[in-house]
Amino acid sequence: MQQAQCAGAVLMVRPAAFDYNPQTAGTNSLQRRADGPSAAVQQLARDEFERVVRSLRSEGVRVCVVEDTPEPPKPDALFPNNWVSFHADGTVVLYPLQAENRRAERRREIIDRVAKELGFPVRRTLDLTYLEAEGRYLEGTGSLVLDHEQRIAYACRSPRTHEEALGEWSRQMGYEPVLFSAAGRDGKPLYHTNVLMCIGARCAIVGAQSIVPSDRERVLQRLRGSGREVIEVGPEAIEGFAGNALELASWDEALGDCNVLVMSTTARAALGTQVFARLAACTDNVLAVPLPTIERVGGGGIRCMLAEVFSPP
Repeated sequence: MQQAQCAGAVLMVRPAAFDYNPQTAGTNSLQRRADGPSAAVQQLARDEFERVVRSLRSEGVRVCVVEDTPEPPKPDALFPNNWVSFHADGTVVLYPLQAENRRAERRREIIDRVAKELGFPVRRTLDLTYLEAEGRYLEGTGSLVLDHEQRIAYACRSPRTHEEALGEWSRQMGYEPVLFSAAGRDGKPLYHTNVLMCIGARCAIVGAQSIVPSDRERVLQRLRGSGREVIEVGPEAIEGFAGNALELASWDEALGDCNVLVMSTTARAALGTQVFARLAACTDNVLAVPLPTIERVGGGGIRCMLAEVFSPP
């Protein structure tokens, strides 16, 4: 079935024990240890979280907020898009996660809450968590950047994105996989695809220079073939979370149905004036929210905090 590119609702998980996660740091070069005590860092992260919730709601985006449980401590619980996705045909996908201490983030009551609060009908559950025992990981819409209109799943190889897991997801969901390799300036594989790519309704952001030369033109051709404007950004912008953005559907009294591109203020600054102007021309509104603590300590940006919930037709 045809699915809209932009969801009008998201799941967010309010963190109870946000912190630097040593189990994910080995594959995420963007993480930095906290400068102060954990309690202070956790409060800063909660303040940033609340600012995102308020900002999204002010833009007309529906937000389902679920509380994290304090035990066991889950430092990355505010990144639910890595373990669950909600699709317009009523499918819920549960994903295999590399870090053992992240697997406790998967809680059935969260899915039940989304179903109740956002009216999402759970018609099928695709549970891929069995792949964890085989060391084959696929971390949700961190590993996958989805072109829903063309039904293409872009994914860059990494310890958290296994080719066979991608193939299984694609077969089950009816998407064409486009697998490629990408690395940061340190030469290490980029841990998630959504660090270097964002696909909206009318444009796509991509860190083309980070894609290995043998794959680069193939990926760019597929993106251009969608009819979207392709906006290429450099490695410095990727390190500033410029690729970690998400376009959502909204409604405005003046515009009616419209879209809002959500990013952090760090990402907006990293884009530069000219690139940002091109990007802003491809959407109805841009929402930039400051997330310095979450980005620095968690190594994830605003897109990672948002699990899209697509409404059924």
